[in-house]
Amino acid sequence: GARVQPSDFRGFDMSGNTKVKIGVLAIQGSFAEHCAHVRRAGGEAVEVRKAEQLSGCHGLIIPGGESTTMANICRRWNLFDSLRDFQAKGGAVWGTCAGLIFLAERINRGAKEGGQELLGGLDVTVDRNFFGSQIDSFETNLPCKIPGDDNGPFRAIFIRAPAILSVGDGVEVLGEYVLPAEKRAEIDDKALEKIIVAVKSKRLMATSFHPEITADTRWHKLFVEMAGECEAYGGFEEVAVATATASEIRLVDPGKLPVFVDSVFAGPAMD
Repeated sequence: GARVQPSDFRGFDMSGNTKVKIGVLAIQGSFAEHCAHVRRAGGEAVEVRKAEQLSGCHGLIIPGGESTTMANICRRWNLFDSLRDFQAKGGAVWGTCAGLIFLAERINRGAKEGGQELLGGLDVTVDRNFFGSQIDSFETNLPCKIPGDDNGPFRAIFIRAPAILSVGDGVEVLGEYVLPAEKRAEIDDKALEKIIVAVKSKRLMATSFHPEITADTRWHKLFVEMAGECEAYGGFEEVAVATATASEIRLVDPGKLPVFVDSVFAGPAMD
């Protein structure tokens, strides 16, 4: 497929589609919300449950969920080889929450006993459950360095979230969370004052938080632009793609979901 221009999306793939096509790994997590935001950001969204559905995609979003379960399903459904090929051939990939873990090269803490299979490629070290369990989930106004954006903080929602402990050369830090005193008291490294929660490295991006369950589409717009600089993936013959498509049951109609309104911001519990 031809290269899509991120500024105006005048590129096209073999079907003549003029939009940047974003696959969303749809085996777990908030894939429907990601699909909806991709459309709101000007892209075309496609649910990916079969390897052939990567065909024609310029980018891939790996949603949150449970990273070990995600890996097991990908292995069972023979997705790993195609996901790695998609990345190796220059497709843009964005992982949110568990998707961040899935993209990481290293898990320093919280890895499952016996290890877990990762897609890898992003030169970061993560703590799998840095922010604690489900009950420790929270939201905050987070200053972010979204390229080309000066619209202020992003409403970041952390749900049993991982954190990035370190990054390699060439990894750009886009967001950091300043740890409150109570969190610093819980961790071993008392000198740690802030933690990395958003990064970008060439065609890869990762966030600890969940942009898809807010009304703000800035992260999705950034990713659509990133993917627009990539070639459409052509790893399968048209017959294989047609066969996979014919047997697919689409679970949602992206774009028909309600738009989340950020008018209510959770604060401390009231007595």
